[in-house]
Amino acid sequence: MRLEPRRNNRLSLRSRNLRATGAAACLAAAALLLTSCGQSSDSATSAATEAAKVLPQRTTATPSATADLTEDQQERKSVLDATKVTFDDAATTAVGEVAGGKLVDLDLEGVDDDDRDESPSPTGSPTGSPTGSPTGSPSPTGSPSPTGSPTATGSPSASPGADGPVWVAEVAEKDGTVHTVRINAVDGKVIEARVDADQDAEDKKQTADRLAQATQTPEQAAKVATEKKKGTVTSVSLDEADGNDGNSVVWSVDVVGSDWKKTTFDVDAKNDTIVREETDND
Repeated sequence: MRLEPRRNNRLSLRSRNLRATGAAACLAAAALLLTSCGQSSDSATSAATEAAKVLPQRTTATPSATADLTEDQQERKSVLDATKVTFDDAATTAVGEVAGGKLVDLDLEGVDDDDRDESPSPTGSPTGSPTGSPTGSPSPTGSPSPTGSPTATGSPSASPGADGPVWVAEVAEKDGTVHTVRINAVDGKVIEARVDADQDAEDKKQTADRLAQATQTPEQAAKVATEKKKGTVTSVSLDEADGNDGNSVVWSVDVVGSDWKKTTFDVDAKNDTIVREETDND
């Protein structure tokens, strides 16, 4: 009878051991399952990352802004990007080269010019009238231009665009004698200043008469034009109004807009009224 309790005790101890072992096994199995799940999740994340590296991202191609421009518009843009001296600054510099002189023509050489490939000479053929200079070039983006620059004695560049854009001005004395002044459109320095040698008495009188009629300045005409069309002034020239037989004069002003199209305005040189407007869509 004494042995019975001892066996029961041994059985009880064995049962507790079995339950503890079973619980430990369950815990181990659960831990293994959790680890497997974590590894599967990590593997899936890693696989997705690697796939993203391999698959190229879609990009939307943006066409070039210059692709839709005409050849003339691209040329204007090119000169605009290179030019740093504004029309106003070039005009001030040019007039400063001729004592008592007045501006009759100022043009940015190299764009929309019929004679862009001709080589100017230090004593080259001058124009007989203030409108002889080519018109219709693009405008600068505007840096201040130094004044009173020394005049260079060397020959100007044979090609207008070879060493950068150039402003070409015609400045007249009171008697109508015209001086040609070439100005570097990047740094504002005077490249050349000379008297047009081929002028005769009739040429000088014509220029003097036009200046006498022009009560408005080229700067005022340029302001009128840019108020009508936002843009940059590329050329200003004193000329006779169409069909007026010299009885009326206008400032012909070229303005290049943000679309790189050029618009020419004829502004009455006496009252700043626009009498003609024409846009070049090329």
